[in-house]
Amino acid sequence: MKTKPSWQVTLALILIALSALVYYVHFLIFRDPEHIFLYFFGDFAFVFFEVLLVTLVIHRLLHHREERARSQKLNMLNGAFFSELGTELLRILAVFDAESRRLVEKLALPGDWSEREFLGIREEVENHPAAFAGGGDELEKVKELLAGKKQFLLDLLQNRNLLEEESFTNLVWAVYHLAEELIHRRDLSGLGQADRLHLAGDLKRVYQLLAREWMGYIRHLKKAYPHLFSLAARINPFNPAASVEVK
Repeated sequence: MKTKPSWQVTLALILIALSALVYYVHFLIFRDPEHIFLYFFGDFAFVFFEVLLVTLVIHRLLHHREERARSQKLNMLNGAFFSELGTELLRILAVFDAESRRLVEKLALPGDWSEREFLGIREEVENHPAAFAGGGDELEKVKELLAGKKQFLLDLLQNRNLLEEESFTNLVWAVYHLAEELIHRRDLSGLGQADRLHLAGDLKRVYQLLAREWMGYIRHLKKAYPHLFSLAARINPFNPAASVEVK
């Protein structure tokens, strides 16, 4: 079967034909082939510089602008997630984490962190040995929260900007998976040992991803939006004495 040429090929052929036609008309009028070839090669030589200018300068500027716009959209998604669900979920999980004392001591005062301290604390968060029993009380509270936010999680997963950030995508998928696990279990008080261990592993995964992402979120607010950082610090989910009121 013969395939039709694409519109790009068709357009290229039309443009080449028009260029040749203009050169031919120029020759018919002025009868000066030397002038035609002089300007043809001059224009042809400039093409390489033009490609260099477009590729290395204009393309880089456009790419940088696009990256800034994408980063801003991701930060907005991140903020919406923690405002709608993440902060409260992190607060609940921090209460049920048997090893949370070690983490709370590090994360209670994020406003005092230097950049070096931030990197060190982030490493501790990533290696934090969270411990969940997977009991009925903690699971019921998490289930109640996630059941009301399932549509919100679905909306996030359908957002194309989410695909640009792997860590945040992994977090949302982990939270959604935990929601599915809990919602499909009607009675969380009579789970078997193996099932409790399975859910405890899901809780730990979400908790560690949440804590790491929350730190990045706080870091961004501190640099870009001090007024939003002030609120986030006052409702710090790792601080049992946190209060939204300014004191």
